[in-house]
Amino acid sequence: MIDMPATRPANIVVGIATSGRRDVLRDTLVQLDRQELRPQRILICPSANDDVDWDHAASLTIAAERIDGQKGSSAQRNAILDVAGDADLIVFFDDDYLPADRFIAEVERLFRQEPDVVAATGDVLADSVHGAGIGLQQALAVLARDRPPQTANIRTVENTYGCNMVFRMAAIRRAGARFDENLPLYGWQEDVDFCGQLAGEGRIVHATALRGVHRAVKRGRTSGVRFGYSQVANTVYLARKGTMRRARAWRLSVPPVVANLVFSLLPQSLIDRRGRLKGNLLALWDLARGRLDPRRILSLD
Repeated sequence: MIDMPATRPANIVVGIATSGRRDVLRDTLVQLDRQELRPQRILICPSANDDVDWDHAASLTIAAERIDGQKGSSAQRNAILDVAGDADLIVFFDDDYLPADRFIAEVERLFRQEPDVVAATGDVLADSVHGAGIGLQQALAVLARDRPPQTANIRTVENTYGCNMVFRMAAIRRAGARFDENLPLYGWQEDVDFCGQLAGEGRIVHATALRGVHRAVKRGRTSGVRFGYSQVANTVYLARKGTMRRARAWRLSVPPVVANLVFSLLPQSLIDRRGRLKGNLLALWDLARGRLDPRRILSLD
């Protein structure tokens, strides 16, 4: 078991990797500043300096700190881990995730009461990952209407959901866990891989007390061709690496390929199905030739 010291408050750090969503990130930081229990530090790693309104970030109750790192969600999160210091817990939020006001307080309670938990993810009250994105006022209205269950529930899961992930830093240190930078840019399924590295350290759980809204804003996303390539390449890579079960890799890659094939005949304005299908086919061709590599997306348009 990995306990936090009972004689002092938990040292909680929030980390956000961001790219191309300056105003969206600002909304997220405003919501983060409303937390009933504030973190000790807020670390932001942008892909470019103008991804962040630094004057606003400095004005928060807990001033956000700039962390420099290479572009890509995995590399940016690793840069955050590198400077997290003696933190007890690290909370990774997507730049378009709005946590409920008690999110950090519930994180502290959960990890203190459950010393064998090494990673947790929460209830996503609304998620537009397959839609047009959720506007700020709509997201805030969802949070305002939410009534958390009187009895919080936790259940064991295989991995956290990338938009809201909490990790016990002692477990990360013991496992030497890192986000895999061979999964570049958007880093699809990097959350599964990271949790796979922690699987032997303790429980990974879904906790209903951790609540928020994933706005899933479309700006700053990887191109259709690149994402389509990753849909195949990343799952095959992780299955070979051993951090994703082969059966799960199959389930995560085959349905998207089928969906891209079907809906490429009926183009959707929100999703570049034809671009994704092209990326799928390029990945399958590389797989057949023994040349499949997630990093190839860096040379694709």
